[in-house]
Amino acid sequence: MFARITFITVSPNHHETVKKIYNKDITPVIKSQKGNVGCWLLEPTDAADDFISLTEWLSKADSDAYESSGTYRTLVEMVKPYYTVKPILKTYTVTESVVPAETPQ
Repeated sequence: MFARITFITVSPNHHETVKKIYNKDITPVIKSQKGNVGCWLLEPTDAADDFISLTEWLSKADSDAYESSGTYRTLVEMVKPYYTVKPILKTYTVTESVVPAETPQ
């Protein structure tokens, strides 16, 4: 699995607008992309913090295809009037955490 995280700084007076755009217009497009397995918008509990868009992909190749298609850039442009600095994209390989079985004492 592969994850893409975009940090978006939005002025507090635009939080509701960004949430509406993300949920109504952006999420359906992301979920329709080949290899996408999840899409979440993390809303800051402190209004001064960033929104975080988290998308999960079956593979890095699927994630790369999404970005190279121009779709990612188009979606970021939808919220451009509301962010205060250019969004930051970071990518991660998702590894499964395995909890070892407890040993009897």
